[in-house]
Amino acid sequence: MGWGPVTPFVFATAQYESGDWDSAPLVPPNIIDTIARYTALPVAPSGVVVPLSSEALLRYPFVWLTGHLPVRFTDAERRMVRRFAERGGLLVVDDHNHDVDGAFHKTASEEVARTVGPLRDLPNDHALYRAFFTFEDGPPATSHELNGWGDNLVHEHLQAAHVGDRVAVLYSNKDYSSEWGYHPDSKRFMSVDNTRFAVNLVVYALTR
Repeated sequence: MGWGPVTPFVFATAQYESGDWDSAPLVPPNIIDTIARYTALPVAPSGVVVPLSSEALLRYPFVWLTGHLPVRFTDAERRMVRRFAERGGLLVVDDHNHDVDGAFHKTASEEVARTVGPLRDLPNDHALYRAFFTFEDGPPATSHELNGWGDNLVHEHLQAAHVGDRVAVLYSNKDYSSEWGYHPDSKRFMSVDNTRFAVNLVVYALTR
């Protein structure tokens, strides 16, 4: 049972007490532009910042969390993230370092496992990859995965923690935070819009 696009979709960025939650400020306006460009979903023209420890978290079906630095949830953040996941929300966690040996990955993945459940590879034929656009090979690669920083690997899978049969936390080492961190006007210079995968994430969050 999805949340349903009854009111305008609002892109919510998670604010957490540890780390650098605001490391990718251009992602929200870019993805808002993408949702408006490709779908008929009503979408708010600007995003919001929502503290993970706040009851306000429960207003949003989709929440984006990123950063470079170690992530340690407070008890209040952990309780609210668990409620959010159980209520049907989708938390998308993107490693801005794209590094499985990095501090963000090690700590954020531990916090997700402790709060919601273990992260496991999401099959590349999962419904999420066909929720709007079709991505036959699973998660699209980013130009940042092989840029000499991070682990210099192309990550073949995203990972997920489930509540029942629904993805409650989607975890990425692909650094979409860097890939999508540009002004929306720059889309006109691209032969293929690299933000289209974000539409699938939002549609999945609204319909599952």
